[in-house]
Amino acid sequence: MKRGGRQGRPRGVLALSPLPLSALLASPALGHGFGQRFDLPVPLDFYLVGAAATVAVSFAIIAFFVRRGGELDSYPRLKLLRGRLPRLLMRPAVVATLQAASVVVFAGSLAAGLWGEQSPSENVLPTLVWIIWWTGMAYVSALFGDVWALINPWKILYGWAESGVRRVFAIEEPGLRFRYPGWLGVWPAFLLFFVFVWGELVWEQNAIPRNLALAIVAYSVVTWIGMFAFGKHAWLRGGEAFNVAFGLLARFAPSEIRVVDPSICRSCSAERCQRGEDCVGCNECISKAHRRDHGGSAEAREWNLRPFGVGLLSREAISASQMAFVVLMLASVSFDGFMATSLWLELYDGITSTRALMPLLHQLNMMGMSVDSIVYTIGLALAPLVFLTVYLTFSAAMLLASRASSKAGANEYTTMRMASHFVLSLIPIAIAYHLAHYVSFLFVAGQLIIPLASDPFGFGWDLLGTADYKIDTGLIGARFTWYASVSSVVVGHVIAVYLAHVLALRGFEDRRSALNSQYPMLALMVFYTFAGLWILAQPIVE
Repeated sequence: MKRGGRQGRPRGVLALSPLPLSALLASPALGHGFGQRFDLPVPLDFYLVGAAATVAVSFAIIAFFVRRGGELDSYPRLKLLRGRLPRLLMRPAVVATLQAASVVVFAGSLAAGLWGEQSPSENVLPTLVWIIWWTGMAYVSALFGDVWALINPWKILYGWAESGVRRVFAIEEPGLRFRYPGWLGVWPAFLLFFVFVWGELVWEQNAIPRNLALAIVAYSVVTWIGMFAFGKHAWLRGGEAFNVAFGLLARFAPSEIRVVDPSICRSCSAERCQRGEDCVGCNECISKAHRRDHGGSAEAREWNLRPFGVGLLSREAISASQMAFVVLMLASVSFDGFMATSLWLELYDGITSTRALMPLLHQLNMMGMSVDSIVYTIGLALAPLVFLTVYLTFSAAMLLASRASSKAGANEYTTMRMASHFVLSLIPIAIAYHLAHYVSFLFVAGQLIIPLASDPFGFGWDLLGTADYKIDTGLIGARFTWYASVSSVVVGHVIAVYLAHVLALRGFEDRRSALNSQYPMLALMVFYTFAGLWILAQPIVE
């Protein structure tokens, strides 16, 4: 992947580059920029100031009207399982059909990657992984619910294998069943997710179907070894990167699966369930409740509609590893957009022309690593560290501001506890950035799935009669993309301000300490708003 020249357009222009789809797939960093050029109707500074002012005004309105942190402890729920259609959807036969379809798609696309044509535009695997699955499933998780927990093919296949072993060998608990160490948290998932992001943004061969398929095979082996060693549900909680990622996004969603039978939760291997905490979204408890209910009675679990975002107001303690995972999600999508700006190109040129680094870069290049890969990897590794440093700095400022009221409740906090207490309020920002960066990518480049569904291997088939479908590059225009992006960023930050305010009211004994703690958080939100919109508006230079 060689860097191009400085091909930037004038500043203040949302420049959506009309790249070939094969090039787009080969460089997911450009995924959020696809379509046409669009000149902003007013200067970019107006958008930045207006967006920041909106976030600031929303803080004042929220502070005035929201005065108690416990208001959403008993949030309104619409119990869907009282309806005939939702109960039908929860039946074992329907669930089994969905899971079987997931496994068929997983196996078929993997086979296409291994044995099909190796052109990214003729093989279904790159489009399915980078566009439909990763981009689309993030949207589905955040806007609808944790669908991934239902159709996760690694979980399904391992569960089938477990059932087979039980029947054939009469083993009650297959696997080694080592106790998953509490100190390990979600660090395995963090590491695997970082590798995945590296593969998306840095790996130069990420669109070659066979290479991508082999990477999936490697991840599958790691996942199943983890499940065999620690148990399926323990590894899903701490080691399966996408179960953790989509689960965090689904906390924002307007639907939940809630287990209401305490006896099920007491037998769960998760400590939070054993402590009797609110059991929402626990895969282990949900699986047991589903088997007990036989898909119909809704006695042990509920499927509810709820207000957006309330799942992020859980009172459970957030570990350092979970906090790091949230920061990594936010940093990675921001770095994806930053890599297409002229500022990154200047940093790239500065790094590669630094005399002290040139010998090292040359030696690594001679060992087979491209300069691009080296510099991008350094940038990707530094991005979450920079974000974490900024977040911890503002968390320390929140701690000092809260103590200014001289109330005892604020003294119970440390910087790390303050950071972990508020980190889930950053999830709406991560969702907003994902929406802003990839909306045109999903709806324009994602159309490739239509012809590829008829010819997944690239062998010239036309199974569904859609092989001749032509991509409509005007489906999502640049104007719509810009306004959708601005709206999602601003709304995401406003929601984050609201959630942080509620968490502050819950965490401090008096309202004054809570409000004092939120002034640094407001400054952080305004900073994120500026940075996010600035990145979106920069001309693409690759």
